[in-house]
Amino acid sequence: MSKQGGKKTKKTQNIVGDVNNTITTGPITVNKDGKILIKIQAKPGAKHNGITDISEEAVGVAISAPPVQGEANTELIKYLASVLGLRKSDVMLDRGSKGRQKVITATGITVDEALQRFKKEIGDQS
Repeated sequence: MSKQGGKKTKKTQNIVGDVNNTITTGPITVNKDGKILIKIQAKPGAKHNGITDISEEAVGVAISAPPVQGEANTELIKYLASVLGLRKSDVMLDRGSKGRQKVITATGITVDEALQRFKKEIGDQS
């Protein structure tokens, strides 16, 4: 008895295609859906909420809530919504629920507006 060995082909996703649909500008980018993606370096357990720095890699955000049971994530969303002038429902945690490196999505704002508001927040804290 001979076995018929049919070729199985795997469908591969085009990972590069996703990169081509994203406009990159430092830590704040726009995805193909028009939402902005903000890379965050979270610093939970701080004395006060605040934007600590803006680098090419991420926006540093100090959060007063402890990193326990998602409290810091909830506080981060609330704080970022207030800084960006958006509703909490317009700001969502996309990736990084358990780490300090996070990606936040926001709707209803442009990359330039978000960057200006973060810089203004840093200036107001000085």
